[in-house]
Amino acid sequence: MSGLHLAHPAAIHLVWLVLLIIGGLIWAEATHGDRLGRFLSAPMQTLLVRRPAQGARVAAIVLAGLCLLFGVAALTRPQIPGKTEVVHTSRRAADIMVVLDVSRSMLAEDAAPSRLARAKAEIGEMADQLAGNRFGLVAFAGKAAVLCPLTGDLDFFHLVLSQADPGSVSRGGTRIGDGLRKALSAFGPGRAAKLVLLVTDGEDHDSFPKDAAKSLAEQGITVVAVGFGSEEGSPITLTDPETGSKTELKDSSGQVVTSRLDGDLLRDIALSTKGAYIPAGVATLDLESVVQRNIVPLTRDTTTDTSRVVPFELYPWLLLASLLSLVTATWLGTWRAS
Repeated sequence: MSGLHLAHPAAIHLVWLVLLIIGGLIWAEATHGDRLGRFLSAPMQTLLVRRPAQGARVAAIVLAGLCLLFGVAALTRPQIPGKTEVVHTSRRAADIMVVLDVSRSMLAEDAAPSRLARAKAEIGEMADQLAGNRFGLVAFAGKAAVLCPLTGDLDFFHLVLSQADPGSVSRGGTRIGDGLRKALSAFGPGRAAKLVLLVTDGEDHDSFPKDAAKSLAEQGITVVAVGFGSEEGSPITLTDPETGSKTELKDSSGQVVTSRLDGDLLRDIALSTKGAYIPAGVATLDLESVVQRNIVPLTRDTTTDTSRVVPFELYPWLLLASLLSLVTATWLGTWRAS
């Protein structure tokens, strides 16, 4: 048959077992009368033993053999080319690039234990609530770096996120625009919705973040900005990892450096991409409502169409033939010689 294909060709070797069984049945039929003759004479066999007619017995053996052969043929799953169909697969998913501010201003403790620690904890919980999407991580201060490319492996993402700190980038400062531009280049191709989750205190050092946001908007990428910190300002506290002692960061003139949340800038960035601004401030963030109201609606159903040739399976017909052979062999076995 043209185009015939066996899905499980190794099963054909069961034919040898079937032939052995058929040979055993033939041998048993050929020697059955001799064994019975050891105990009963031919006239007594006719009187005492009711046996199927010889022709029925032969037919039953043939049909039993066919039953087994059809069964083996079904196990090989023979197929012939069938029709071509288009398979539609869809899922609600997004590629979410987290752009995290790791500058020293994020060490301010107005959002306990610090802005950065709070931000990392909130990001981790958001990722868990949005499991099924792909996440990536860009860290920025005076420059930006991709710490985690887009991945569906949340364990890896959490590991990289936990290690993000001011030492993750080599230059001090706060350049939000550089972080956004790095996120844009890190997305790559794909049909899933693209979302930037910008987490910062909003301070920026002339990196033109609004221009970067416009570039994201032109690519259909939405920005959800989360602002941490006090709008009144808070001193930046540095903690010695060995002694645990804390000191306030001072500038070159000896003045304590304070950092304040620039909510207006973050709001402008988010709105220019038709996104949302979430002023987390220093209070507890209602994470679940934030995710459901501001992030989930921005993800969308992605549909993939795949053409494939669906083979026509022959094994159901072979199983039917095997079953009919078995039923007929059993029925013939009930025929009695007259």
